[in-house]
Order: sequence, then C-alpha cells, then structure tokens
Amino acid sequence: MESIKILDITKAAYEAGQKILEVYDTDFQVETKEDASPLTLADQKSHEMIVKHLEQLYPSIPILSEEGQHLPFEERKKWETLWIVDPLDGTKEFVNRNGEFTVNIALAHNQKPILGVIYVPVKDEMYFSNQLGAFKVNRYSNHQLKSEQNLLAVSDKVAVGHEGSYKVVASRSHLSSETEAFVENLKKEHAEVEMISAGSSLKFCLVAEGKANVYPRFAPTMEWDTAAGQAIVEAAGGEVVDAKTNQPLLYNKEQLVNNWFIVR
Repeated sequence: MESIKILDITKAAYEAGQKILEVYDTDFQVETKEDASPLTLADQKSHEMIVKHLEQLYPSIPILSEEGQHLPFEERKKWETLWIVDPLDGTKEFVNRNGEFTVNIALAHNQKPILGVIYVPVKDEMYFSNQLGAFKVNRYSNHQLKSEQNLLAVSDKVAVGHEGSYKVVASRSHLSSETEAFVENLKKEHAEVEMISAGSSLKFCLVAEGKANVYPRFAPTMEWDTAAGQAIVEAAGGEVVDAKTNQPLLYNKEQLVNNWFIVR
C-alpha cells in the first residue's frame, strides 16, 4: 500500500470545508434524496473538492463517497484499500445553521479504518489520526503547514478517558428510544450520568478527546458516517463496537449500512 501523507488529507478536508462555508452564508436550496435525507449545493461542492484532491494525489486508490457513484459490491470487493468520504456529515445541522457539521475522510485497508480526518469548518478545528495516535489542531487555517512535522508541531494529542460525571454523547437529530434505555441502564452503574447532545461525527471527536465517555448509536448510519471517526477514536485508545457482533465495525461491506454500535 502506498504511503499516505496525513497533511495532504487535512488540506483536502480544509479546502472542502471552505466550499461548504461559501454556501453556508447564502440563501441555499435544500433538496431531498431518495432516502429522505437532505442534500445541498454544499454537499456537492465539498464532494467535488475532495475527489479532485484525492484523485490527483493518490490516483490508484478508489473513493467511496456519500455523494459519489456507489459501484456494485462485485466491483468494490476487489478494493483492498479505499477512501471512505462524507463530504458534509450533518447536513441537517448545516440546514439548521447550528455549526455542528463536519467533513469526514477515512482510509480503509482490509475493511479496517487506518487513517481518519474530521474537519469542523465553523470552528476551524481539525481532528486526525495516523500511526502516531490521534490529534487535534485548533484554528487550522492560522498555521502555515509545509510538512508533516509542521502539522504535528501545532497539534495536540488526544486520548480517551474522562474524570468527573459519566458523560454520554448522543445525536442531536436521531435520539432513539433504545438510546434512552441505554442511558437509563448507565444510571444504575454510575452515580452521576450527564447527557451531551452533538451533531454529525463530532460525537466521535468528543469521545476521542476525553470530553465524553460513551456514544451509543442505536439508529441507522452508513459507512461514510463512521469510518473517519472510528479511525480517530481507535488511535486515541478507544473502540467502536458493533452492537451485534461485539467486534469493531467493518467497512466496504456488501451492504453499506452499519449495525448499531457503541463508541467508548
């Protein structure tokens, strides 16, 4: 497998984020996709920017993007390595203009996410993971990044683990009754349980940086919703566990829908 420069991927996510912000500040139109989820010009512009970067830099690695063409499994199953991309994770948050949306780019190898980048355009925060661990860069656009060493020098390493009350982070847009029951059970185990709401893959980031203990997701998600977050959480010392198999989530499956899962 060819060597990937994490700086390249953070730059791709950043440029995509700028395309999103260009639309965010306009009176944009909202379309509805076949699965009833929202779609905006920002999703499409971000997708185009990411694909442009990845195809120029790493032309041999195929791309599975939410907004791209989804090839049949007969073709995809030949892909040992692939990019898994959500150009705008949290479109509902984008439409509601609450800032809680992200750009997600992951590299998966043998069905496992091995590198992840999550960019938060409104806050200009960049999360990423590589073989050295999981990291966060505040005010990414303020740094003149010329090399991998530059990037690491301005990054803070993050790790799972939390002191104080037991914090559960849940979806702002998709809180299910099963999640509520999970939280009630936690209250029997912990003296104090605090609920935090967040949109998009920010929930993974909160666990990865120790601001939350657990993120249960008992509602449908797709592979591009979770791949980058899983890579970052695992690099931070945590896990993303399939609630059915009790094993890590796998990628480039025949069905791109995930089982329910728990991040901790």
